[in-house]
Amino acid sequence: MVDRLKEFVREIKSKDRNAGKVVELISRYGGCTDEPHHQQWLLDQTLRALLGPKDYKAWRSTYDNYKDKDGEKYDKWDKGIAP
Repeated sequence: MVDRLKEFVREIKSKDRNAGKVVELISRYGGCTDEPHHQQWLLDQTLRALLGPKDYKAWRSTYDNYKDKDGEKYDKWDKGIAP
């Protein structure tokens, strides 16, 4: 990342650590996620940064066990592959 962008990420992290993590992830990997499995990884990492470990685990459990109105299970969450 260019220096100004790094400085911006540090500034955001000082105000809100989770928001700073998200900004850093998207700044670092947002432009290089040309493959769907890399895009999915970025989404997963963003959720982890926003929710924290405990809430991420709870969200994953809810998502992975969600059933639609007909009682059909949705696909399990895909963590993707790091770029």
